[in-house]
Amino acid sequence: MPHRIPPDHCQPARSELFDIGINLAHDSFDHDRSEVIQRAAAAGVTRLLVTGSSLQSTRDAIELVRRDPVRLRCTAGVHPHHAVTLDDDAFAQLESLAAAPEVAAVGECGLDYYRNFSPPAAQIEAFRRQLDLAARLGKPLFLHQRDAHDDFLALLREYRPRLSGGVAHCFTAGLEEAQAYLDLGLHIGITGWICDERRGMHLRDVVRHIPDERLLIETDAPYLLPRDLQPRPKSRRNEPCYLPQVLAAVASARAQSAEELASITTRNALRLFEWVDRPTEVEE
Repeated sequence: MPHRIPPDHCQPARSELFDIGINLAHDSFDHDRSEVIQRAAAAGVTRLLVTGSSLQSTRDAIELVRRDPVRLRCTAGVHPHHAVTLDDDAFAQLESLAAAPEVAAVGECGLDYYRNFSPPAAQIEAFRRQLDLAARLGKPLFLHQRDAHDDFLALLREYRPRLSGGVAHCFTAGLEEAQAYLDLGLHIGITGWICDERRGMHLRDVVRHIPDERLLIETDAPYLLPRDLQPRPKSRRNEPCYLPQVLAAVASARAQSAEELASITTRNALRLFEWVDRPTEVEE
């Protein structure tokens, strides 16, 4: 049976929303991906940026966009966890994938010293290659950083003159790190982490200091299900129809209306990712 969510779990937004981070190629969506997209649309989430974090997930993401070019775009990248796989041959493949018109950003790329699934030296080399690729293609970056702030910042500062912007995806740190990214001209992506009473309450202060024109929202689904959903879903899988829950938390913290913030964040995403609507008919 398909995974179905009761209507009261996916509350519709009054304005169109743009989920700038959704791992739609993840295998947890294999049995009901089209339903997930439909539920998102019913909740007002009309545009989705599908994350590519490996060569295979990037290929899968591009194929998803080709099937639904009205509602989807994607990124192309190799996550720091997979940095050791980005040899010369793999990078040549990534270059070709990232140049595709379906790809709106380079990444998910960056540094992650928390788990070190790839050695730091390999992560740095893979990140350099993707920074250079983004610069050459003129596409923004979709960035990941965990426990590697100093090295991450140093590399971004080095490449900054050549870059066309980007987003610090799934931002969970404090105000000092947020300000450092803002100083580099980056956008900040806020997820359901802000809805977590155990570890995300500090973000309610951080988001008050993010300028309107630099704020983005995302689910990072299937991860980071908002903990304040009521009633609590039986499944822990997150999906883009829950983005209005993130919107509400951010709007409350910033003392803005949800409608105003929806308009702001959608406009920012459209501009950053140079989204031009395509009149292509969506496949059923």
